[in-house]
Amino acid sequence: MNFQHTEDRRMLADTLNRFISEQYGFATRDQLARSPLGFSHEMWNRFAELGIIGALFDEASGGFGGGGFDIAVVFESLGRGLVVEPFLDTLMVGQALARSGNDAQRVRLAALIDGSCIAALAHGEPDSHYELARVTTRAQRNGDTWQLNGAKAVVQHGEHAALFLVSARTDGHEDSEQGVSLFLVPREASGVSVRGYPKIDGGRAAELTLQGVTLTDDALLGAQGAGFATLEYAVACGVLALCAEALGAMDVAKDYTLDYLRTRKQFGVAIGSFQALQHRMADMLLEIEQARSAVINAAAALSAGRTVRERAVSAAKYSIGRIGALVAEECIQLHGGIGMTWELPLAHYAKRLVMIDHQLGDEDHHLERFVQLGRERD
Repeated sequence: MNFQHTEDRRMLADTLNRFISEQYGFATRDQLARSPLGFSHEMWNRFAELGIIGALFDEASGGFGGGGFDIAVVFESLGRGLVVEPFLDTLMVGQALARSGNDAQRVRLAALIDGSCIAALAHGEPDSHYELARVTTRAQRNGDTWQLNGAKAVVQHGEHAALFLVSARTDGHEDSEQGVSLFLVPREASGVSVRGYPKIDGGRAAELTLQGVTLTDDALLGAQGAGFATLEYAVACGVLALCAEALGAMDVAKDYTLDYLRTRKQFGVAIGSFQALQHRMADMLLEIEQARSAVINAAAALSAGRTVRERAVSAAKYSIGRIGALVAEECIQLHGGIGMTWELPLAHYAKRLVMIDHQLGDEDHHLERFVQLGRERD
């Protein structure tokens, strides 16, 4: 199998890396991440104008990419700049729309791709513990409408999203894959309450409360009770994106550390000449290459059957969780005390690597899931 990127993907990566390097330096990113908005509408529009959002979707959806390697290329570059704009949820909501939306619903994809509509996935709940099928939010039929009641946790960019993709149970017990339905809920719908807060690694998230939210059948995405497969695929795209983002962040953290070892001196020589530090750095580089291989495998498997795809993305997320924490710890330790300071970009990369492990399932969750999927296949 040829894992070399196409010319189009190389050009996309070069364009995005150059834009981030020139227009999205660390000082700019830090200011945006700590702002009341948590990101920049202006930057979001500029990313859209460059075609970066469109690269996440196929031609049938109005984009020009949409494959696993397209997603990986974009998010690896975003990880290099610690970009805080709402790419992840735009990807997941957009993939769900593309996979299961009717003609009227798929029209919304254009607004996602041109950046004029911000959408957020509202799936996780306070007690879900990363389990996709654990949904307690209820959607009950009330005449010719649906009524939603429940709560969603850690909705990325939820304060400023105009559209939520909400998972709700229409049938079955709270851990069943059957009976999960997906609804498109506009922010202005009566009964929708949002409480925002800053995240530890920059940007903002929100808690979403649904109290008697009334929706018509037009809001139901796909068939009633059959939303789990769509949700699982959308989240698989999100997991791949996070893994690629972490890979980009690891590369930058590694480069910062190499540069520090070459310039920091003790006893009149660069500390990078010390054999013990060279060994630690070599071990870290090997681990990063293992992470790269896991991301490539997940990207290649995204279009495969369900079991192959899900095992590959869980394997990648497990590897990224373990290796990301290792890289964060090693880079900070090799920098010494300065590695913990807020002013040094490295500390922010390390923080982001640790927090990626806790998005869409941590290391332990995905290891267990990988094993379970293997048993189901056997």
